[in-house]
Amino acid sequence: MRPDDLLEWIHAVPFQPFRIYLNSGRTYEIRHPEMLRVGRSTVHIFSFYGDPPGPYETVEMVSLLLIERIEPLASPIRS
Repeated sequence: MRPDDLLEWIHAVPFQPFRIYLNSGRTYEIRHPEMLRVGRSTVHIFSFYGDPPGPYETVEMVSLLLIERIEPLASPIRS
């Protein structure tokens, strides 16, 4: 995946939460644009204790080459 492809998802207005699928089958749910920092060949994925911009709990660096696809998260069902 190219950095610009991922940046389009992050900068969408309004932001829509999405899921990143890696080639390994691992997934990441991105619920806020501040959960990602995109580089030229990698992306840093942050997990937060609460909502951003609070302190983050963990960070993982993932190669953009390992991203298989991105899909929007399903909207919650309203009753």
